[in-house]
Amino acid sequence: MGLFGKLFGKSQSNEKTSSKTNFNNIEKTAEMLDENVFWKIIDNSLKNTNNQQNQEAFLIKEIGKLTPKEIIGFRLRTDKLLYDTYNSKMWCAGYIMNGGCSDDGFEYFRNWVISRGKDVYYKAKENPDNLISQKENGEDEMFDFESFWYVALEAFNKKTGNDLYDFIDYESFKTKEGNYPQFEFDWKEEDPESMEKLCPKLFEHFWS
Repeated sequence: MGLFGKLFGKSQSNEKTSSKTNFNNIEKTAEMLDENVFWKIIDNSLKNTNNQQNQEAFLIKEIGKLTPKEIIGFRLRTDKLLYDTYNSKMWCAGYIMNGGCSDDGFEYFRNWVISRGKDVYYKAKENPDNLISQKENGEDEMFDFESFWYVALEAFNKKTGNDLYDFIDYESFKTKEGNYPQFEFDWKEEDPESMEKLCPKLFEHFWS
């Protein structure tokens, strides 16, 4: 029995080791996850949860079903969507909806926009004032979702035991936080009328 136990224990150990070795040769990548797959995961998370905590858990579980390369791609797709909405008017919307919006706050605001799904994201990208449709979908009256930015990191670590950041090919992936475009603000916080001009519906609901 003791010998069998040792042999069985060794077999289990080898099996676990073998399972982990599948992830020892992960290569760095700059390839984003297919956008349709990305949005399907987001949309499913919205259909199956009713708050950010549950959505976060759902996303980590679903993303964890992807290959390591695809999990990295999920994060890269997120960063690309963040990059594409880094502009003055979107920042104005975040400022109005949250009663202020720092640099970090703007990141978390845009993560929240992405977390609301494809239709919401692209309508907001076209005109951030369209986010009036989401006025009831904040969390504790705040419209941000910091932990959304990290769901792929958590899923990757759970699956491989590694840090996702170590496998991003930063030289090839250009649409990232460090490369955000420069822009001039066309609104001022001390000039509410300038914010109202850009986002009249949001301003009327959240500011007036």
